[in-house]
Amino acid sequence: MADENGREAVEAVKRKMSLKRCEICNEGEAKYRCPRCMKYSCSLVCVKQHKTTYNCNGVREKTAFVSVNQFSDLNLLSDYRFLEDVGRMADRASRDGALHRPTRNKFVNFLRNRAQRYKIRLKTLPVGFTKRQENSTYFSNKEKKFYWHLKLVFPHSHAKFTEKRVPDDKPLCDVLKRYVDPQESDPIICQRLKIYTMSPPSDIQILMKVDMRLHNSSKYEEMDGSKGLQDNLRGKVVIEYPTLHIVLKKFKTDMAVLGYSKNKDAEKPSKDLFRESSSEEEGEIRESS
Repeated sequence: MADENGREAVEAVKRKMSLKRCEICNEGEAKYRCPRCMKYSCSLVCVKQHKTTYNCNGVREKTAFVSVNQFSDLNLLSDYRFLEDVGRMADRASRDGALHRPTRNKFVNFLRNRAQRYKIRLKTLPVGFTKRQENSTYFSNKEKKFYWHLKLVFPHSHAKFTEKRVPDDKPLCDVLKRYVDPQESDPIICQRLKIYTMSPPSDIQILMKVDMRLHNSSKYEEMDGSKGLQDNLRGKVVIEYPTLHIVLKKFKTDMAVLGYSKNKDAEKPSKDLFRESSSEEEGEIRESS
């Protein structure tokens, strides 16, 4: 019954659309309507143009509020399908082995042990912390490499993105292509990161905050875009997963980069701290074994 009412509602919407004009070119007869911003369009070209112009991703906001007076059979069908999608996603998540990796101390020590072999000082937070819960980093015994959970911060555009399962041997420049390369990036992302896509690759700088410093000031280290995370993270402290800040050299920021100050010795992290941590890690690994 609900499906029949839904089909009738869809046909009614189509009849109404045939009386509308395209809101993008104002020439053709409307054939499509964006589920999110409700703009009318007549062709695929206008659909793409409206996404760029209005910064719209075209995905309907399924949880948007609808008053009782405006609630129709089409809304009922939409809610029904939304619940179906939730059930489908829950079933898919239950089948994903990576999402059900063990969270016991044994697994955490295993990750830290593997990271230590690459001279990466991996620190984990207690269960319940947000970074601990969202971290999807794991080590593949078959391929003998890390697949990192990676967060990218674009401060000049006030944007943040998350990359999951990034191979540790994938160059960072390839990871950033889908964000800063105008040929490969998504139109929505390209529009949001316009200031980056319009800048030459040589002007892009990749920074990572230095964690667990002995000083109270915040310092950043520059990453090599031609190398992967395995080489870039060697000898560094990583709390749960790496967070990279993508900045442009032509803009001044308050980020103090190591190696760009006169007092370089005061800015370097303590080597004794790393040695002390390494001995602690070895003790934890022996206890877990």
